Amino acid sequence: MKKVGVYYHPAFKTQGYLTLRGRLLDFPGVLDQVLQKPNVRLFECPRASREMVLKVHPWEMVALVDLEDECRTAYESVGGVVAAMEALARGELDRAFCFTGSGGHHAGLREFWDSSCFNYVVIALTHVREVSPRRRFAIIDTDAQHAGGTLQLLDKDPEVLHLCFCRSDYCSADGLAVEINVYLHRGQTGPGQYQEKMRGHLHRVREFKPELLIWYCGFNSHKDDYASLGLTEADYLAACDLLASLAGEMEIPLQVVLGGGTLRQVAATVIPGIIQRLADD
Repeated sequence: MKKVGVYYHPAFKTQGYLTLRGRLLDFPGVLDQVLQKPNVRLFECPRASREMVLKVHPWEMVALVDLEDECRTAYESVGGVVAAMEALARGELDRAFCFTGSGGHHAGLREFWDSSCFNYVVIALTHVREVSPRRRFAIIDTDAQHAGGTLQLLDKDPEVLHLCFCRSDYCSADGLAVEINVYLHRGQTGPGQYQEKMRGHLHRVREFKPELLIWYCGFNSHKDDYASLGLTEADYLAACDLLASLAGEMEIPLQVVLGGGTLRQVAATVIPGIIQRLADD
């Protein structure tokens, strides 16, 4: 059985960005059933230190974030993602799901916007490289919006592959930053079309041979959410099956990080379903 860690903080539903709070009102209660599994453990996200954040973002940006009331959960968001990735890198966990109270993938070197305060994935992999021998990472980003901050921060990193399933087509000269346009007619996808596009690019992960796989999982692409790509709850669970299977095939840890999305009912359905799949994989 896979050892699964779930990283959560109660402040994520009461503080920080107003548009993100309501989606977690049913947590952690709706996780009661999956948390009964002997291989699933709930952790409270620790608060990251300012020194850890400064490894990626300069002081002037950190100072501005500290002044922003809606970024009050930024340090706990970073702390949970870092703690989970470190546990995965050390072999203490096989799978992890990280709740967040702020966005992450829009945050670049010196700027933050649209709920992204700090780029917690880049901060986490920077830290893990310091405390473990793991160097190569693959990031699968299924948030509907462009991951501009992550692309900027990893622009010259030859040991991170970044695949973004969003609304544009792009491939960097070195082939390590790839955007795949999944926006179809009027934003609607038919059954299996989204997974077909994902499946068609996962060979890049196999060829890259990462030591840890990160899934930045936003559900703002849901058919009823603000960045709709026409997806349904079943699409996110199918994507989880694909990525859990890929991680199992490659025998590497899998970390799921919660991205954008505002719908309470979608969160209450999809997140327990993802954690259940991580535990049963």
